[in-house]
Amino acid sequence: MNLLHISASPRGPRSESLAVAATFLDTVREVSPDAAVEQWDLWDGTLPAFGPDAVTGKMAVFAGGQPEGDAAVAWEAASATFRRFDAADTYLFSVPMWNAGIPYILKQLIDVVSQPGMVFGFDPEQGYSGLLRGKRAAVIYTSAVYGPGRPPAFGADFQAPYFEDWLRWAGVTDISTVHFRPNLATADAATARRTAHDQARDLAKVLTAGS
Repeated sequence: MNLLHISASPRGPRSESLAVAATFLDTVREVSPDAAVEQWDLWDGTLPAFGPDAVTGKMAVFAGGQPEGDAAVAWEAASATFRRFDAADTYLFSVPMWNAGIPYILKQLIDVVSQPGMVFGFDPEQGYSGLLRGKRAAVIYTSAVYGPGRPPAFGADFQAPYFEDWLRWAGVTDISTVHFRPNLATADAATARRTAHDQARDLAKVLTAGS
């Protein structure tokens, strides 16, 4: 297993998603000490912006050309980010809910790596095709207030549907999930927390055995 943990939480030791991810990773290391595990904190400053120069580079490539000047520099930064992302065969994403969706830093990663010839191919007649084949993803979702079956006043879920749609669009169809929500506005967070950690531990064993 070549595992990449991508963290979208900036809360460090106070993060519920990171705590569940730690249980997953500890289990992987226990079961398979030789597994290659890389941690990628999206808040560490290594994620490049995807602004005007990068967009110019992308559109040049999309049109069959080569970016030049500042666009070429920005395009290489995006390409290097993709290479780091693509090096893994198994992903672990820790994804807290922000405003019913995903943190903007995770959306930034998606926008940086979702490039023609990298994450997707395109045919004028057939449309998009995902290029991240043969990969697996485990996703840990947390939310403080939203929970399945709760009234609309407690929020909605644009987190998991959006993120998993992107994974499938990119070619990752082997997706496993752990949900811990709500973890704040609830009378019994402790039971749900234990369940989430147990599920993370079990999932890590399954994925390690299948690698």
